[in-house]
Amino acid sequence: MSEDPDGTAELPIRVTALRKAYRGRPAVDGIDLTVRPGEIYGFLGPNGAGKTTTMRILLGLIRPDSGEVRLFGRDPQHDQLAARSGVAGIIEEPRLYTYLSGRRNLKLLASYDRLGVGEDVIERVLEQVELSDRAADRVAEYSQGMRQRLGIAACLVRKPRLLLLDEPANGLDPAGIRFLRGLLRELAAGGITVLLSSHLLAEVQELCSRVAIVAQGQIVYEGGLDELRARAGRRYRLAAGDRLRARSICDELDGITGVEEVGDELEFAIESDRTLLALTRRLSEDGIVIHALVPEQLTLERVFFELTERPPNHSRVPAVPAA
Repeated sequence: MSEDPDGTAELPIRVTALRKAYRGRPAVDGIDLTVRPGEIYGFLGPNGAGKTTTMRILLGLIRPDSGEVRLFGRDPQHDQLAARSGVAGIIEEPRLYTYLSGRRNLKLLASYDRLGVGEDVIERVLEQVELSDRAADRVAEYSQGMRQRLGIAACLVRKPRLLLLDEPANGLDPAGIRFLRGLLRELAAGGITVLLSSHLLAEVQELCSRVAIVAQGQIVYEGGLDELRARAGRRYRLAAGDRLRARSICDELDGITGVEEVGDELEFAIESDRTLLALTRRLSEDGIVIHALVPEQLTLERVFFELTERPPNHSRVPAVPAA
């Protein structure tokens, strides 16, 4: 009989009710997180939201005040060697010996890890991150993008099943960001699970199908990007002959929220197509002329800021219901 009937031991990351405070101020305040095998999972939030603290806890670098963390079913605080086996990460920026060459950095880090990694593995990883032609140069001569790539190479030397990357696109030019995206897709296709932390929605929407958005230490949204896109497309703009009466109707109808007056128009969120139909019918019955009723092109970035700038609470934002 299986000792893991619900399959949680195979989850790369499972976090429950995680909390960490500094001087009484919560940095992580009740986070739940589940990352599935083989996915690139986006961990989004503004700077100071608690992303880096969470990732440090995941890697066993700091202790949580409470909550449970499991990496492939093991606790990184109490079973460090087993939990970190097959796990690698970069927090904030790679820590490298700038006076040594890129190749020598990898050899030295591999020796610290006692992995017995051969020259062939190191050369293959250097080629994978496109640093073979600069491997003999001192890291002090590397650009920011090259250092990021060498940091990822140092992770790959460990042959990880799980890779944690904290703001890996910081300081990268557009070419570096494009290379990073391609590399992460390649790694995920090879079976490596990636937790990608960022404060930029655009950075993860090209890579991730699922995201968690964190603000002030709490997750304010968790789910698919498709659901987040649906949220972005459900605001409408109404220009009506009698704006005040139209506003009253919008306030009365169930399924219409966030009504705002913008100039001579109304803007609001609509829960479903059924609600939209009820609104048009009610306006018509009351003899209110509709000059325009059109979807507002709300961007994912605006949804992100709306979620992260509102006061947090202890309930996760639900997925948008189907129309």
